[in-house]
Amino acid sequence: MYPILFHIRNFPINTYGVFLALAFLGAIFVTVKLAGRDGLPRERIYDLCLWLLLSSLIGSKLLMFFTEPEYREHPLQLFSLDFLRSGGVFYGGLLGALITGYFLMRRWKLPWWKTADACAPGIALGNVLGRQGCFSAGCCWGKPTNLPWGMRFTELGHEVTGVPLGVKLHPTQLYESFAMLIVFFFLLWLHRRKKFSGQVILAYAMIYATVRFLIEFVRDDPRGDILGLTTLTGLSTSQLIGIVVGVGALITLIVRWRRANASGLGGKVASTPAQV
Repeated sequence: MYPILFHIRNFPINTYGVFLALAFLGAIFVTVKLAGRDGLPRERIYDLCLWLLLSSLIGSKLLMFFTEPEYREHPLQLFSLDFLRSGGVFYGGLLGALITGYFLMRRWKLPWWKTADACAPGIALGNVLGRQGCFSAGCCWGKPTNLPWGMRFTELGHEVTGVPLGVKLHPTQLYESFAMLIVFFFLLWLHRRKKFSGQVILAYAMIYATVRFLIEFVRDDPRGDILGLTTLTGLSTSQLIGIVVGVGALITLIVRWRRANASGLGGKVASTPAQV
């Protein structure tokens, strides 16, 4: 709960920005390491990561623009310092990175599923560090709670993000951070033991969608409403996107798993006559 680490003259160094930088650096390091282990060209993966970083930032800002009435009603704030310094919506960043990654992988002839698998643990690590930044800034706060681990935020946090004062809140930022730390290690384990390409990224998509869907029930920060769907369904924008992402990932995982099993079975059947 330290929104500002220190000042360089009159310029504040925000804790959120530092954690966000660490999240990107950690994600790039892990991705390049795993990609090299998988035989993918490290130089191309570095280039890919930089483009994904840029597209994720743009995507997170764009989705925030569509979900936040303040920005929709005053489009010129897109070019304001306040908009540039604000966080963004994670799913917007993820979708932006997926779209950019798809076209770049086709252009550079990188295998889509194998490359995506190498990226998945790094994305989870980015979630871990990014949510620590959210906690430090006081954004993405939870509903009031009497649980012993409820958190009271500082007045400086209130000034920066508007987090409520004088009441214990669910530390939803830490819920996601600690959950994704477990997911990070699980994905590293799965990457070594995967049965087919795509298993790791699809597992991440399903698990993150589930974790985020559940945490959203105890979040209490304003996050806008796209096309009135939140009002209609009672679910947040992130929950609605999570349903699409989670179900889509599950269906794709089942299809690819069956294809992998069919290919393995086909190989065994084909070898039987030769053995006979």
